[in-house]
Amino acid sequence: MPELPEVEGVVRQIRPVSIGKRIVSVDVSDTIRKSKQSGKEAILKRIEADDFQERLTGAQILAVERRSKYIYMTMKNEQEFLLVNHLGMSGAWFFVDSLLAIPEDKFRRHVHVVLTLDDGNLLAFSDIRRFGEMRVLGTEADFPPLLLMAPEPFADEALEWFLQQSESPKFRNKPIKEVIMDGTVISGCGNIYATEALFRMKIHPKRAASRISRKRKIELFQAIAAILLESIEAGGSTISDYRNINGESGSMQNRFGMYGKKTCTVCGTETKTVKIASRASVYCPSCQK
Repeated sequence: MPELPEVEGVVRQIRPVSIGKRIVSVDVSDTIRKSKQSGKEAILKRIEADDFQERLTGAQILAVERRSKYIYMTMKNEQEFLLVNHLGMSGAWFFVDSLLAIPEDKFRRHVHVVLTLDDGNLLAFSDIRRFGEMRVLGTEADFPPLLLMAPEPFADEALEWFLQQSESPKFRNKPIKEVIMDGTVISGCGNIYATEALFRMKIHPKRAASRISRKRKIELFQAIAAILLESIEAGGSTISDYRNINGESGSMQNRFGMYGKKTCTVCGTETKTVKIASRASVYCPSCQK
C-alpha cells in the first residue's frame, strides 16, 4: 500500500500539470456503476457516478496537497470543494494525452475515473484492486476520520503529539509497531517504513510502547521522519503496483535494510515474521530486542 512518500511523489507530479486547469468532462467506469447498482461502494464513496460527474465537470483545480496518505484536490465550480483521494492498495494516477499512453496494460485495463482537462490532457485514476477511495466533500469535517489524523511528521508539533499518544492509556501497552502504524499517532507511516525504522533503531516490533524510554522514543520518531524524507527523495518505494503519474517506479526499495528480507542485512541472521495489527512484521531476532 502506498505510504506517505509515495503519495507525496504523486502530489508533486499532479500539482504542476493540473493547477489552474478546468475539468471539461468526467468519465466513470462501468465497473464503478455496476458496483453502485449492487449496493457496493467501489472507489466513489457516498456519491453516485452521475452526481460525481456533474459535481466535477467544469470545476477548476485550485490546489493539490497531501495530508498523511490522502491526496486533497481543492476545486471550484460554483463554490469550493474537496476531492479527497486515497490510493488504497494499488491506486495510481496517470497524466496522459490518451488512455493508450498509460505504459502498462494492467493499469490501462483498470482505469475507473478519467478527468479530461481543458488543455486536452487526461488525469486518469487506475486501481487494479479497487480499494482506493474518492470522496467529494465541502470541507474536511464532512468526513470526520480525516480530523483524527496526527500532525504531519515533519511539523513542529508532531514529536510532542507522538510522545503524548504513545504514553496514553490507549497505546502505552500496545506493541510499538502497532503504535507507529496508527495514523492518529504518526501520519503516513505504514508497515514498510515502520519496519525500516524499528530495524534501524534495533527495537523489536512487539515491544510494548511503555517499555521504551522517552529518549528512545524521540530517537525512533526522528528515525521515522528521516526515513520518510529519504524515501520522498528516492521517489518512494515500488513493491508491487505503485507508480508515479508518468508510470515510473520509485527506488527506495533498493535501500531497505529489513522489509521483505529473508536474512538480516547487518548480521546475516535469518529474519522472523510476526503478525501485528493484522500485518506481517519482519524483524531480526538478533539485532532487534
